[in-house]
Parts: sequence; C-alpha cells; structure tokens
Amino acid sequence: MARKLPSTDVVVIGLGWAGAIIANELTDQGLEVVALERGPWRDTAADFNVASVADELRYAQRQELMLRTAQNTITARNNPSQTALPMRNWGSFHPGNGTGGAGNHWAGITFRFQPDEFRLKSHLTEKYGANAIPEELVLQDWGTDWDEMEPFYDAFDKIAGISGKAGNLRGEIKEGGNPFEGPRSSEYPTGPMRQPYGPTLFAKAAKELGYNPFPVPSALISEAYTNPLGVTMGPCTFCGFCTNYGCANYSKASAITTILPALVRKSNFTARTNSEVLKITLDATGKRATGVVFVDSSGEEWEQPADLVVVTAFTFENVRLMLLSGVGTPYDPNTNVGTTGRNYAYQTANGVQMFFDDKNFNPFIGGGAVGMGIDEFNNDNFDHSGLGFFGGGSIRITPIGAAPIGYRPTPPGTPKWGSEWKKATVDNYLSTAGVGCEASSYTTRNNYLSLDPTYTDHLGRPLLRITFDFPENDLKMAAYCTDKVGEIAQAMGAKQIVKNPMKGHWNTGPYQSSHVVGGFVMGADPKTSSVNKYLQTWDVPNLFVVGASAFPQNPGYNPTGTVGALAFKAADAIRNQYLKNPGPLVQA
Repeated sequence: MARKLPSTDVVVIGLGWAGAIIANELTDQGLEVVALERGPWRDTAADFNVASVADELRYAQRQELMLRTAQNTITARNNPSQTALPMRNWGSFHPGNGTGGAGNHWAGITFRFQPDEFRLKSHLTEKYGANAIPEELVLQDWGTDWDEMEPFYDAFDKIAGISGKAGNLRGEIKEGGNPFEGPRSSEYPTGPMRQPYGPTLFAKAAKELGYNPFPVPSALISEAYTNPLGVTMGPCTFCGFCTNYGCANYSKASAITTILPALVRKSNFTARTNSEVLKITLDATGKRATGVVFVDSSGEEWEQPADLVVVTAFTFENVRLMLLSGVGTPYDPNTNVGTTGRNYAYQTANGVQMFFDDKNFNPFIGGGAVGMGIDEFNNDNFDHSGLGFFGGGSIRITPIGAAPIGYRPTPPGTPKWGSEWKKATVDNYLSTAGVGCEASSYTTRNNYLSLDPTYTDHLGRPLLRITFDFPENDLKMAAYCTDKVGEIAQAMGAKQIVKNPMKGHWNTGPYQSSHVVGGFVMGADPKTSSVNKYLQTWDVPNLFVVGASAFPQNPGYNPTGTVGALAFKAADAIRNQYLKNPGPLVQA
C-alpha cells in the first residue's frame, strides 16, 4: 500500500522546461506546488563545472545525462505486423534524466513554428485541394492559431534570453532575419550569435543563389542577459561542448539556468527527485484526477493527493502515463478510434557533407545553435503543386564542435581503420563541413504509441511501444530538399559533396533526433485529439498534459520553443480561467 502524503494544490510530473515553467507560474499564483522528477537534481556548479564538463567519453559516448535504459526504455517496430523489440542502448533519440530534462543536453536551436503550421490540414486543403494530400497522411489542425500562440512564444524567448534577428517584426519584414517567420511582437531578447567561417561561407553562397540567410535562433545567448525572473546568464564562448553536454558557462538556456534558481527559493514549491510516478489516480467516476502514486529511490510507494495534476514529462512518458492510468481511449489503427497514442511523429534528418581542399573551418570551435540557415524549402514556403509530397526542412549549417572521438570525417571509399584511414582523418579534419536539413515528419494511421504486450520495466509495468516508419511522403520530401542542399554546397566550392537524404525504414541504431512528438495531441475535436487548446484533457478537466506529445504532426523545426510556449499557454489558462471556474475550458 502506498503511504499517503498531505494533499497539495498542484502536482507537476517532470521538471524540465515545461514543468519548471508551469511550476513557477502557478507558485506565482500562490498555489502550493509539488514537483516529482524521476532523475536526480542537476545543478550547473556541481554537475557541469568547467573542470569536468568537457568530457566527450562521459557525456557523448556514455550518455551520462540520458535516461538509463535500465530505468526505462521503449520497444520499437516499423509496422503493426511486426513484433517490437526493446532498445538496450539509446541510439535514435536521447531522453533526458534529472531536473532540466533533455533541456540540459539539447543543442539550443529555438525556432517558432510558422502560422500555417497550426492549421496545417486546413491550409493545405484550401491551397491545393483535399485530393492533393497523400492518402497515407492523417494531418490535423492544432485547435489554436498564431495570434493565440505568439504572446507565449514571446514569454519563452524572454525567459530563455533567445539570441537572433527578427525577420518579421509586427508585420514588417526585416533585412537579415527570417522572412518566413510569423509576425513577432518584439525583437529577440539578445542579438544574433557571431558566426564562424563555415556559416559565413554558407550565407554568402545562399545569398548569391537568391535565398535569404539568417542567423539560427539560439538558446546559446550572445551577450550577458538577466531574464524576467532576475536570473543572469553569460555569453557563449564557442567551446564546442554543447550538444549532449551541460553548459559550464551558464550560457545555454535550460530550466536549471533560467527558472529553477528562482523557483527553488519559493516556500510554496517542493521538488522531490529520484521519484518515479507510476500512475495518475482517478476518482470512481474516472472524470477527476485525485493525485499520483510514485515510487522513491528505496522502492517505497507514496500517494501524493492534489487538486490539479499537470504532466510535463518527455513525450514518451507523457503518453505512457496516460495509457497506464486509463486516461482517454487507447488508439486502434485498425478502427481509427481512440486518441491516446494517436499521431506519433518524428523528425526527418537529412544532410550533405562537403570536402574542400582550400578551407580551414577550425571545427573544434562551435556550439549547438551557432550557425546560419535558410527557410525557402521548409514547410509550405515553396510551391508543392505536382511534387507528390508536402512538408520540407530547415536548411542550415551549425558547427556544433568537432570532438575527437566522434568526428572523423573521411571521403567515401576510405578504409574504416589503418594507416589510410589515419591519413584521411588528418587530411580532412579541418577542411570538412556539413549542411543539415532538419525536416518535417507527417503523421499516418499506422504510426502510433501503445503499451507493449510482452516487455515490462523493472517495476513490472508494460513498456511503451513505438510503431513508426517514414511515410513515402516524407522520403520524397527528403530527396527533394537534400538536392537543394547539394546545390548550395556546390556553390560553396566543395571539391566533393556527399548527399545523405533519409532513405528506407526507420531504425533505432544511429542517432537521428530527439524530436519525438505526438501521441497525446491537441485539437478542437475530442474524437481526434486528447487535449484541448489549453492542454487540458477532454475527459479529466483537472488534468493537463503539456509537451511535444501535443503536436499533431511535426514541422521542419526543433520543438523546444513551441513546448515552452505551450507551457506558458497552459499556465495562463489555469491561472486566469480554470482557477476561477474549475471544469472544462472548452466544451466537447
């Protein structure tokens, strides 16, 4: 039997970006908030100090900041006819562990989604006709729009101190920014990052081809900044230890560098780490959450009663908790009925490697979100008539820092070991660069999340099962967009280019992206969505589920900025609507 704790106003599950934002907003409202985090407490000074953080073996190879698969993992398959098998090592994606979550080891690229993405199905139908959308796709509108989202994007930018250059400021297109972005209410909080040689060369070639290059919006801030909570950050030093690492310099925005330092000082906030939530508890009607049951590091179970439950974990755990707790109806791809697990999507990663004779890129200099990009071939920024696919990708060069174990660029045909490999490594280390194309992932009927019927975790609970493969739509898009990247690479003067569009079936081995989305999606129709536009569940009004699990499909952008905006959106709805009149905020 679980031991019962004193009741609290709010229990928040997961203390990454979304959990920290919501906990901070609701404590500001005067509510008592208890946050439960499965992993340990993370602190920059203790965990990411300058003497130990630049350790490629520890963080990039041995994945110290990632969830241990012994704690929890997933099973994976490509289609419903296959038997899913468990991941024993994280390859395809890297779930985080501990306060700050995956935001500790993220790259920091912080785009806002474009206005048309929030009404994607309606937009494509109006522009191209319903018959033009490939039959395999099950696209959906989000149930919200740009005007509702923009203030919350602005709030996230200011908390994180995002660096960049506005391309559309209150409807006026600005030189040097991204002309395809939605109208912003204010300029970026900090100016654009200084650009290394590779991005500078890319921007010059892109401009000569008629494109509009812009600095990638970055959570690696460019200058000293103090956010609205009074938390101060320092400018990025381009150390090259960013993606997969914590930041010793307080330069990469995360929950632990921007929110938790202020949040932990509040007397009405309690954080319980190393505490894994087993399920959401419901009353006899199944229409009201009464709290959660969690297990601590000693294996003892506890019940935390609460008036309001907010789930803000990683996509996988958000959906798994709903399935384990009996919230909503599990999705069935055969009948197309149910919403819990529906519309799982990924990101379609593509790129071009460039080999030069006469360039020195000094690739050890870099950061996860330092670079230049173009958006001419992203989403619906180009005419898709007759192409046979929809979607696109963000094309950009972002030198993340070439660490010695993982970065050994050699041309095709080079032996994998021996003296020739060593010579090729020396010849190409300084003179090789890559242009990536992080592209959209559109949902299909047979891409979904469910509970595995065979495999369980160390606590005896079914693992989450991923059924996913890249749709033909996305593979056609990948080939088209990668060819466009190749044209830019050619214009940059590379002696040899190697195109790597996404091909074939998804597999869990190589790292591709941690941008896993969907499974508990938002929308205006409870038949095809799990939460309304305020991230409130349709069936249980005092339960909010916030995160990338709410995305009905994934555009060609990184998801974190939108996750942060949705967290502010949900918190605003709780503060200004739900608390005044508890119950459904949208009538089903």
